[in-house]
Amino acid sequence: QVQLVESGGGLVQPGGSLRLSCARSGSIVSIYAMGWYRQAPGKQRELVATITSASSTNYGDSVKGRFTISRDIAKKTVYLQMNSLKPEDTAVYYCNARLYSNNEYWGQGTQVTVSS
Repeated sequence: QVQLVESGGGLVQPGGSLRLSCARSGSIVSIYAMGWYRQAPGKQRELVATITSASSTNYGDSVKGRFTISRDIAKKTVYLQMNSLKPEDTAVYYCNARLYSNNEYWGQGTQVTVSS
């Protein structure tokens, strides 16, 4: 089993920044990729950003140039630096871990609200 715990969400004004963290614990597993997804009220969950074990990154179109995903292997933590936040970035952000076996795990989510 893999446990993912997100932190760092909150309320921020438009144009502001936040950094989300996702700490992984549990069984020793082979992680193919970790990433962030988000879900706004009434909308489907969508890709925000992913980073593979080879450090290849991928971003959703709506966040390119504003968000950056990174990881600290020693700390088993993935980060999402979010800059130039917009009200439409408001959502619950979920951390995801995908294994080479194609199994995947999700965190419980952290709320990000962008509002003045």
